[in-house]
Amino acid sequence: MTNSDEQAARALLSAAAVRRRAHELLAIALDGRLADWRIDLLRLEAAADLTVETVRLNYPDLNVPFHARWRHFTAAGRDLWAEADKPTDPTAQGRAAFDLVIPSVLLDAGAGATWRYHDTATGAVLGRSEGLGVASLRLFESGALSSDPGDPLRADALGQVDAATIARAFQVTDANPLVGLEGRAALLRRLGEAVGRPGALFDIMARHADNGRLPAPVILEVLLQALGPIWSGRLSLGGIPLGDCWRHPAVEGFVPLHKLSQWMSYSLIEPLEASGITVTNIDGLTGLAEYRNGGLFVDTGVLVLRNPEDARIAHPVDSPLVVGWRSLTVALLDKLAPMVRERLGVTAKAFPLGRVLEGGSWAAGRRIAASLRPDLSPPIAVISDGTVF
Repeated sequence: MTNSDEQAARALLSAAAVRRRAHELLAIALDGRLADWRIDLLRLEAAADLTVETVRLNYPDLNVPFHARWRHFTAAGRDLWAEADKPTDPTAQGRAAFDLVIPSVLLDAGAGATWRYHDTATGAVLGRSEGLGVASLRLFESGALSSDPGDPLRADALGQVDAATIARAFQVTDANPLVGLEGRAALLRRLGEAVGRPGALFDIMARHADNGRLPAPVILEVLLQALGPIWSGRLSLGGIPLGDCWRHPAVEGFVPLHKLSQWMSYSLIEPLEASGITVTNIDGLTGLAEYRNGGLFVDTGVLVLRNPEDARIAHPVDSPLVVGWRSLTVALLDKLAPMVRERLGVTAKAFPLGRVLEGGSWAAGRRIAASLRPDLSPPIAVISDGTVF
């Protein structure tokens, strides 16, 4: 490995790299030089209107939380993590929160249209991200991820997780299938190999805080450096694994996206702040390159397939069509956010991108999907191994 390779690899492991490449691809697309997609920026008005309508519907007081995994630990109107018997010490509670949310985010790749989770404690029947969230919380609470039966709220035994563990905890049967079981289980095992206990990352991030202040992009950089080895079969540069980075024929080098890691970063803000650390520069993170935000732009006509037949087939996650779709989504979210804030009459400081996503573009993407496709499927089908979306 040369020093230049190492420097190039490290440069890709940041939110800034995601944003730079996304806007480069957007410029290429606007110039009409992207093979799979064309862009109609006039339709951004419709996307912004739908997003604002959705924000006001979901949060009439505009008190929107961050787009984070914590939103999915609820059932039947109950905050299940708030009900958990957690440690009282703020640092210990922070470690436990990391132990829960980091594996939970990694388990959140698309569930498929038919899978459901029945939470016996609340009677709720949940699908998709909400179901995956509650199922992962119940798995964590059971102590199945802990090496100490007397201390169930820890995740230091991830090496014992297999597909059968996930299948039992997530109520998977032939009649209730969940895609990517093997991929999800292997990802948790590799997480354990890489970091031991995810809660240890809480202490690392706390040490990065300067006078109790921690920039959000640093959260992501710590995660990308620590979790790089867990992404099996992905691209690497100079021996450094690049994670959610791909190639696209329209640009030289790599297209970094880091979707799950960025969502994880958003999800770590609340436990860090609960421990007394102030997280700054939240808009240093980017929007999320996934199918709800991306679906919003396709379904509102901002992003248009050059070949309509491509909507009728499933595409590999590393295909130029999917890589382009995801990266363009990041750039378009940067353009959408100020339009949403202007319509709502809020500032960027009060309403950072993490709130625009939650209120927001992700919810609007799901809402328009439901109006167009009864199974809520995205407009573009992606062949996934359970570790990307």
